[in-house]
Amino acid sequence: MGKSPEERSAARRMVADDPTIELDILEQTISIEGARALRHDALGLGPAPIPHSWVLEGNPVARNKLLAGSSDRLASTYMWDCTAGRFNWFYHTDEVIHVLEGSVIIEDAAGARRRLQAGDTFLFPAGSRYHWTVPHYIRKIAFLHAPLSREMQIIRGMLRRLAAPFRRKPAGAEAWAS
Repeated sequence: MGKSPEERSAARRMVADDPTIELDILEQTISIEGARALRHDALGLGPAPIPHSWVLEGNPVARNKLLAGSSDRLASTYMWDCTAGRFNWFYHTDEVIHVLEGSVIIEDAAGARRRLQAGDTFLFPAGSRYHWTVPHYIRKIAFLHAPLSREMQIIRGMLRRLAAPFRRKPAGAEAWAS
């Protein structure tokens, strides 16, 4: 299945003048002018190409920007946009999206369809696959979270209890204890 564009983007932080960015954009666009327009946007989004094997129709151009990430690297927040096209999306993490602009029609593996538009929020669970149809354009905020297995949650709880006596309490912690 491969890594999602968000994961690939986080793994390789690209500089705006990096020539590989233009190549990534050009792979998915019809014209050089279109690539230049996408490269110089006000939101600071960078290329996040959809894997070619996921694309079913059209030439969707996707971009994203990491907005925040947790210190344990289990959660992150992205802004993401995409032009018209049809493609599959495989979710390796839980992803909650909030649509800011445009719309998409999503279809799950069972064939249930739903239209999401500006103002809508939706959860895509880890391990799921959805078919996306973007009629024109979509921009969203995506909150990604890598869920821990039940075993890892138990281990994490045990480690927290073992480490608790050694943790330093923040100033003013006594006031919160009462």
